[in-house]
Amino acid sequence: MRPLLLLLLLALGLQQSHAQSVKELHIKRAIDPIVIDGILDEESWKQADVGSDYYQNFPTDTVMANAKTELRLTYDDKFIYVSGKMYNTGAAKYVTPSLRRDFRGAGNDMLTIAFDTFNDRTNAFQFGMNPFGVRREGLVSNGGAERGNLSLDWENKWYGEATRNDEYWIVEMAIPFKSIRYKEGTTEWYINSYRIDSNTGERSIWNAVPRNFALYSQAHTGKLIWDEAPKNPGANISVIPYVLGNTSAAGGYTPSGETEAINRESASDGNFGFDAKVGLGAGLNLDLTVNPDFSQVEVDRQVTNLDRFEIFFPERRQFFLENADLFSEFGANGLRPFFSRRIGVSRDESTGQNIQNKINFGARLSGKLNNNWRIGVLNMQAAAERDINLPEINYTVAALQRKVFSRSNFGLIMINKQDLSNESGTNFNQFNRVLGFDYNLASADNKWNAKFFYHQSFDKERADDEFATALSVNYQTIDWGIQAFAQKVGDNYNPEVGFARRSGYERGNLNIRRQFYPKSKVLQRIGPVVGIDFFQNEANGTTDSEFRIGIEGQGLNTSRFNASLVRNYIYLFSSFDPTREGNLALPEGSEHTFVNFEASYNSDTRKEIFFTARTNLGEFFNGERYSLGGNLNYRFQPYGIASLDFNYNRIRLPEPYGEADIFLIGPRFDVTFSKKLFWTTFIQYNSQIDNININSRLQWRFKPVSDIFIAYTDNYFPDSLINKNRALVIKATYWLNL
Repeated sequence: MRPLLLLLLLALGLQQSHAQSVKELHIKRAIDPIVIDGILDEESWKQADVGSDYYQNFPTDTVMANAKTELRLTYDDKFIYVSGKMYNTGAAKYVTPSLRRDFRGAGNDMLTIAFDTFNDRTNAFQFGMNPFGVRREGLVSNGGAERGNLSLDWENKWYGEATRNDEYWIVEMAIPFKSIRYKEGTTEWYINSYRIDSNTGERSIWNAVPRNFALYSQAHTGKLIWDEAPKNPGANISVIPYVLGNTSAAGGYTPSGETEAINRESASDGNFGFDAKVGLGAGLNLDLTVNPDFSQVEVDRQVTNLDRFEIFFPERRQFFLENADLFSEFGANGLRPFFSRRIGVSRDESTGQNIQNKINFGARLSGKLNNNWRIGVLNMQAAAERDINLPEINYTVAALQRKVFSRSNFGLIMINKQDLSNESGTNFNQFNRVLGFDYNLASADNKWNAKFFYHQSFDKERADDEFATALSVNYQTIDWGIQAFAQKVGDNYNPEVGFARRSGYERGNLNIRRQFYPKSKVLQRIGPVVGIDFFQNEANGTTDSEFRIGIEGQGLNTSRFNASLVRNYIYLFSSFDPTREGNLALPEGSEHTFVNFEASYNSDTRKEIFFTARTNLGEFFNGERYSLGGNLNYRFQPYGIASLDFNYNRIRLPEPYGEADIFLIGPRFDVTFSKKLFWTTFIQYNSQIDNININSRLQWRFKPVSDIFIAYTDNYFPDSLINKNRALVIKATYWLNL
């Protein structure tokens, strides 16, 4: 009860009103047809209100922007139109990573606008363009409280063009009302718009946002005032069918374990299915999928794993993305009750490998019931995998969220994973369930954010201690950043459709940052960082701890750096090989204290050649480790980027525990022949899993959100270059509005 009382007291302090300037921009109905050509010659644009006087956000936030920007909006029955006229601060030299959609990064020229259509200061639709006419769209969640609360994986249908000359560049956008959700009858939306100017590195924003917050912070938005409320756009149904053909071949091992191309099995077949999006009222969307296929989704970039626990990879499948925060933001990082990547992926316990688990069908209802209530319901049926004795599994998730105060909310979630056919052979269905409650607090000015949650798992065994609970507080100002949280997880907490790296612990964490903004021609900010993180349980006391002291900063040229001295303590509950390469494992019950130095540097991404470098050197368990990693990039503008990801770990442990030299090398080529034709190829050599992977994907976007993909993947044994398996997929999708 004590944490709850503290939280209630904190809530009273956080929810005080905060007086801040709120700019307004009026939008009027268009008086003539708008042609999307990047030329603002229509009379509607000449009579539209102008949003100007952008504030600087980087390198400082106390002056008006040097780069002049003019924002205009208008609308008709089908579209909301956005135009921007961005004046140059120097020579007309612009930066774009390529012509590929959904670019991101502080080194690129861009204009972006975000619409908070329900005025909850929590969620927003974002649309942006650069001087080359490349588009991006995304979803802002959690009020944009933290960097990372913007997802650019979401896609929808809209239109845009750009023009440029020596003095300025122009963007013109047409966003269908059917592509966004909003409350009918509302005459005010919260909006904001920001611009990045690559010539100076300046970041500017229409309604001011303090420089310690992300540009998409929803606590600092202005208002869009409609001359009349936008009407219901009418029937909003989209069907996205696909058809594909694929061929694959798999090799094998000889009985002696040597790699040899034997018993190769080849197969060719075809498939088809569809997704559908159905708008239900103003704020709800129903996603349907039948026999979905995700073969065109870009594969994960491999990483070297020297940890004892599973690595988290983000969700990229479109079906799961809209309103994803309704499901995925329960819990905390590393302790989520629901992780959508558990659906459609299963584990072959005989080999320890993950395999694709076919999904037969699924439905997903999500969105706003009104200004205060959001709902999410998901149901998916996965097919049986007879080769690994996996029955048909049904996944059901239901989430409900209620807004309270100005920007806070509480939520309930229920997750059920169950064998509905009862093929387990027992008297009861096999199941795993989680019930959870989350309370998210956010102050009006975003300085304070806090969270409390309690989750309970249930399964057939009905064991004790099947719970997870936590309390976190985040305080952020221009000068200070303080984060603290406490977690307690029961011994038998088991969210099978979630992501929990471990169970049976109590955890405490505190991180403090102090930022200074020197009068310098090089540095924008610099400051010390201090952190402590520890795990403990009743039986062993402290089992893990990390103490960190360091420095971090950012340059005026947008580069970033940090360096830290770290002391680690680890108690091993089970034997563990720190090299993960089959050497003798350190014994269960052993204790290890080691100190190491970590540093990283991100160079100026506006340059044609830019890089990231990171190193870790010092003690490692009972031995030593030296690592060097990062990436090197060359931008051949505007057609693409050639890059090289690399990671080398040199581990030396005393006898008899062995040593290892672990390499991960990944050249990557991202070529965009036009804004409709893209080719990506990357190669990954991973010595830790003894594999060379080649993945190549050609994409032709022949119409908005309609594509033809040709995807090829290949895997080899590095020593012999004998093929393990390969596959070729040709897939076509088409977005059809009904």
